[in-house]
Amino acid sequence: MLNWPNNLTLIRICSIPFIVIFLYFPNKITCLLAGFLFIVASITDYLDGFLARKYNLVTPVGELLDPIADKLLISSSLIMLVKHGWLDAWIVIIIIGREIMITGLRAISAQKGTIIPADRYGKLKMFLQIIAISFLIIHYPIGGINWNFYGYILIWLALLLTVFSGVNYFYNYLKN
Repeated sequence: MLNWPNNLTLIRICSIPFIVIFLYFPNKITCLLAGFLFIVASITDYLDGFLARKYNLVTPVGELLDPIADKLLISSSLIMLVKHGWLDAWIVIIIIGREIMITGLRAISAQKGTIIPADRYGKLKMFLQIIAISFLIIHYPIGGINWNFYGYILIWLALLLTVFSGVNYFYNYLKN
């Protein structure tokens, strides 16, 4: 149960309170720390899956915890962005609502004995969300870059892909 991939997932989960605390007291330093920690936590999402598949360390605990860790990391960060008025709440509601609906769809499908894996649109959606949220967390102009501006553009792209990929999951489920 406590293999390397699962440990990375647990590290991702344990990083969330620190990201939230850093964002609770926003300034250039805490936002940089939160952004750095968010990026490191996001990288563990890739690493845990890669290691689990490469070394045949896939476990039921990992299959359960990994998507929960992803949703907690993304949702808590988005909620903190809304708290500071750095992101519109309706965008976050759509993103989190889509995650809940797809989780429900996967649960229904699993009861019928079918697993719905992440498709390329879901993976691209996650990647765009991670980059957008990272930029929005950093928020302050640093190094001559308006991180917030680029983050807002990317979150719109992520939002469009979030909706598209959600519709695509339901379409493929209903088609089969």
